[in-house]
Amino acid sequence: MFRDRIEAGLLLASKLKKYQNDAGVILAVPRGGVPVAYAVARELGLPLEVILTKKIGHPMNPEYAIGAASMHDYIVVPHDNVSQDYIDSEVVKIRRKLKEMYMKFMGDKEPEDLKGKTVIVIDDGVATGNTLLGTVDMLRKSNPARIIVAVPVAPASAVSKLNQVVDEVVVVLVPENFYGVGSFYEDFEQVSDEEVIYYLNKLRELKKAG
Repeated sequence: MFRDRIEAGLLLASKLKKYQNDAGVILAVPRGGVPVAYAVARELGLPLEVILTKKIGHPMNPEYAIGAASMHDYIVVPHDNVSQDYIDSEVVKIRRKLKEMYMKFMGDKEPEDLKGKTVIVIDDGVATGNTLLGTVDMLRKSNPARIIVAVPVAPASAVSKLNQVVDEVVVVLVPENFYGVGSFYEDFEQVSDEEVIYYLNKLRELKKAG
């Protein structure tokens, strides 16, 4: 059981020490992954950014994901009765939202070039791993040297699934009985946009001071 996301991040950082001298980038999944990633980035001295992806929903059932889009790329699993026109229009809408989020969180900072780097993707936990699969597929197109998924808690089934698509999965806690990510935190309050901005700014200030 973790007290909060910061404590979870510190425990995760101790398992990621071997990467602190790499040419690396930490990518936090907003919003819950940002406090965890902040603690890791602070301990390892690595740059921190948010990774923004959103699922592309099926036209008949928006909750059913047929793919995912980032600000610069997208992937889709072909489905009958889903036209390219629909996909194109959805990608445009999603990208507009993601760009607004990026501006809110990162300002006018250019995203880090991931080519040849160790990329560590951090969230506050994983339930199925399905959402991260699309994120990893898109990250591959940036040609990083390696992709690490690091989370405080995940069930063995999700760890196994992710291990097949990334170079390493680092987890603090792999419980036998998994009841959802929040059940392993004493404080699992929803993270606000303001908190995301606070942690990102705090790390920038520490870097300037250091």
